[in-house]
Amino acid sequence: MLLRCGFAFRLTLLSMLSFLLVAPVAAQDVELRSLDGDVRLEGTLTAFDGTYYQIDTIYGPLTVAAEGVACAGPGCPDLMSFTAEARIAGEASVTETLLPALLQGFATDHAMVLRGPEPRDGAIAYALLRQDNSVAARFLLSSGNSDTGFLALLNNEADMALTLRRPTQGEQRADRASAPGDPPLTRRVRVIALDALVPLVASGNPIDAISLDHLTAVFRGEIDNWQDLGGPDAPIARHMLRADNGMTQFFATLALGTSDGELTPMITYHASTAALAVAVARDNFALGVSGRSREGAVRNLPLLGDCGLTQAADVDAIKAEDYPLTLPVHAYLAPRRLPQLVQDFLDWTETAEAEAIVAAIGYVDQSLTRIPLDRQGVRLANAIAAATEEVPLTQLQQLVTRMRGTERLSATMRFSDGSSDLDAQSRAAVARLAAAIESGAFDGRRLIFAGFSDSAGAAAINLRVAARRAETVRDAVQAAADAATPGRVTFEIAAFGEAMPMACEETEQGRAVNRRVEVWLD
Repeated sequence: MLLRCGFAFRLTLLSMLSFLLVAPVAAQDVELRSLDGDVRLEGTLTAFDGTYYQIDTIYGPLTVAAEGVACAGPGCPDLMSFTAEARIAGEASVTETLLPALLQGFATDHAMVLRGPEPRDGAIAYALLRQDNSVAARFLLSSGNSDTGFLALLNNEADMALTLRRPTQGEQRADRASAPGDPPLTRRVRVIALDALVPLVASGNPIDAISLDHLTAVFRGEIDNWQDLGGPDAPIARHMLRADNGMTQFFATLALGTSDGELTPMITYHASTAALAVAVARDNFALGVSGRSREGAVRNLPLLGDCGLTQAADVDAIKAEDYPLTLPVHAYLAPRRLPQLVQDFLDWTETAEAEAIVAAIGYVDQSLTRIPLDRQGVRLANAIAAATEEVPLTQLQQLVTRMRGTERLSATMRFSDGSSDLDAQSRAAVARLAAAIESGAFDGRRLIFAGFSDSAGAAAINLRVAARRAETVRDAVQAAADAATPGRVTFEIAAFGEAMPMACEETEQGRAVNRRVEVWLD
């Protein structure tokens, strides 16, 4: 191989880019030549993703961009007919409804035709066809749940896992053991839609709200009668999605915690949210736990906290993660480079066209929305109700004065207790906010990053923590919006600590909701 100073194409040592590993191909000899013919690189082709070659050479394994070279030899792939492929496993509710709809939207936007579903290699296949009817990409979908999605990903049987939960500590350890040099699993994730776990009752049921403690007690079998919940003297008929559904698993973990107990056997299970909603609608004494339902014959019960605050699973609350049982639909990625067309599809899922499909299917999209002050009366009432000696009404008056004339953006960022790390949904919110800034959506306006905390600890310390977190989010947004001309938008910091809680704090879910940074547009 010849290497000269005017090396015309990009080479990257594979040891430095293990994250860019691609699916293997049959190993054969190739020669890559720079387009000016001055440089040649010989080796064994081990993988190709439509954009990059991976070859073993006398210099070690290298990754080479296909756009800068010509390939010669028996191992060279046909660039014009290359078929990208992605294996996707996980939640059936996503692989069977949302993902095919998104693939159809992507195909339409890119002048392609979507073919499928059809069985292939033990999965359900969808193919993206070019205008000449050749296959540009093939998506192999395996329906299961969050557990099977993570298992396939960790066993290198999937390129993507669609889940309704974060990985467990054990799954994270397994990922680090198999890919110690790659970004951790918690950083190889996107959020493609939002859902929420809600209690459902028939329209004729007199109950207006239910506490999370009471809800979990019902499904543990500790509460059997509506009278114990303030309703009529009648037995409670329990309904849930099938036991292997991610939502059911999430709720079971919430209800049982770290105990060795089980949910009561007196539960009727259903294959879909629609089927569950129909069953609940027919029985005024039924109580279901499911995803949000838009069926007119059932009601989504708000959650009632011990402190008197209620939280409804409306679109604004889910987008901002103010509702404590918000469930992001995660797409966790394998530690290797995806084929370019598959990567293009993932990028497309963040567009306005994709967000419209997400909403039409029945999920909550992540598009930025504005919430004017006159729609935030419940929040302000909660703030007044929560006033204490440490958070006096004078401080709340300052908060309201600062809010006057602003709109709250749906982008809200949250932190783990004592942490400055943003969760996956918050990182997605930062990216969307940065994109809006770069597009000029807020030119000449002021963005206020308002930090809030839970009430654990001293109020003065919580105020300082809230300010630091607001600074963290501001800095992250500014870094992500690096293409925006400086000065187009004014950035400010505000901190209010424990003021204006969104949830009661008797549960970790409530405390997590209150640890947040909101973004106000002035």
